[in-house]
Amino acid sequence: MRYQFDEYVLDTDCFELTRQGTAIKTEPQVIELLAFLIVNCGRLVSKEEINKAVWKGRFVSESALSSRIKSARQILGDDGKTQQYIKTIHKKGFRFVGNVLEETSPPTHFVPSAPLTHHEESLTRKLEKARVAVLPFSNLSNDEEQEYLCDGITSDIITNLTKHRWLQVTARNTSFGYKGKSVNARILGEELDVEYVVEGSIQRAGNRVRVIANLIDTQNGSHIWSDRLNGNMEDIFALQDEITEKIVARVEPEIGFAERNRVVGSRPANLAAWDCYHLGIYHFFKFTGNDNLEAQRLLARSQELDNTFGEAYAWWAYAVILGMVYWETKPTQEMMDQALEACDKALDLDPKNASFHALKARVLLARCEYDAALIENEIAISLNPTFAAAHCGLGDSLAYEGRYEESLACFERAVELSPNDPQLWAFLTYGALALLFKHEFDKALSWTEKAATIPNCQYWTMAHKIVALVYLNRLDEAKETVCVLLKQKPNFSLSFAKEKLFYLKNPEQIELYMNALEKVEIPQH
Repeated sequence: MRYQFDEYVLDTDCFELTRQGTAIKTEPQVIELLAFLIVNCGRLVSKEEINKAVWKGRFVSESALSSRIKSARQILGDDGKTQQYIKTIHKKGFRFVGNVLEETSPPTHFVPSAPLTHHEESLTRKLEKARVAVLPFSNLSNDEEQEYLCDGITSDIITNLTKHRWLQVTARNTSFGYKGKSVNARILGEELDVEYVVEGSIQRAGNRVRVIANLIDTQNGSHIWSDRLNGNMEDIFALQDEITEKIVARVEPEIGFAERNRVVGSRPANLAAWDCYHLGIYHFFKFTGNDNLEAQRLLARSQELDNTFGEAYAWWAYAVILGMVYWETKPTQEMMDQALEACDKALDLDPKNASFHALKARVLLARCEYDAALIENEIAISLNPTFAAAHCGLGDSLAYEGRYEESLACFERAVELSPNDPQLWAFLTYGALALLFKHEFDKALSWTEKAATIPNCQYWTMAHKIVALVYLNRLDEAKETVCVLLKQKPNFSLSFAKEKLFYLKNPEQIELYMNALEKVEIPQH
């Protein structure tokens, strides 16, 4: 059904609103609200009717409805004062008052003609994203002048979280409306329509500052993550930047972890693109051969369900590359080309997405396009300085170029930013490889030992440890570690290692690595 009013056309079959032929981007729930009002044009519809049609009877707060009405007005160039299209009937409901032309007579009540298709359902989930609000941090000092620091850190957290483009962050003006108020997390979630809230406090004593930050799940009120950061007031701007970056870098992976668990826990029978994506990432971060293949399958399915979902393309490409480096995916030119094409598709959809640039850099590095990989990692960091994985990727690229000091600074930065990252073992393991190439074998050993304590750590960590032990002349320990390695990866051999190190640039780096493995009786084939 198509409904036309002034310059606008609402197509309920395509679930699309256009103005002069150009589609207007907005949340699907706003389109659904508009459709309900327009189909019932001229009739007063109560808030209860709207709740039943749009929210399927689920309880929502007055402010959630008001927010959607405001959004609907905004995309039509309307507002609460003019009420050119949507008129508020005080304490009763709303009425659409535009002059609507329709192809056929509208039904008395708006009833969706059929359940949402996979594409429509996935689009709804994708556009809504994971929603988070950052509340103004509380000033626990006796000095009112410290309010500027609280407000500055809160604003910076909001700004930096928006750089993680899979998150939908509540605007600063809305969040600051809760300054100085004590609000229950569940109520706050309903009022702001968010799943997560970041809150915290700042306390100053002399020249020292202590910041406490919390991430809360608004659906059950539980604390997902909490941390305490200390700093020195000597350079207030540097302190503000440091605290902000650390909080943002640690909050983003925690929200990702919570979102994956939410999907895994509920696992709907009919998977939409958003479900497939998070299930794919869930398997990706388990870092096993079978899980990698499942991640590739789910991420490919996510692309099929929604060909405008950039995350599915970029992460599928990275899953393929990791399959080549760690498991059974063959590093063929065809697969390399498909991975690069997928990254380019993601960047066509969102050219300012730091994750997409960082993941493309991973593909380029596997293709031995080293200069291009450096550029993509640098772009990713410029777009989102708190993205720890991009710092790790840049460290890798620099290591293969022999720029070891710069490389190690990047790995250390990645670990500092995100000490609970699901890829932390990789930060340490890739850093250990750079240290091996730099001939800092003691430090390389230390990094492999730290990585080995992380549950999802992979067998390459043990291989790096063996190389370090050999060059430290600790051959007995190296041979013991070979047993551990072969238990983790029974088919590990010299030929396997050489095949999987295809991405290394410098023959001397490969020779250093392979010579060490040959000394501890690792099988040839």
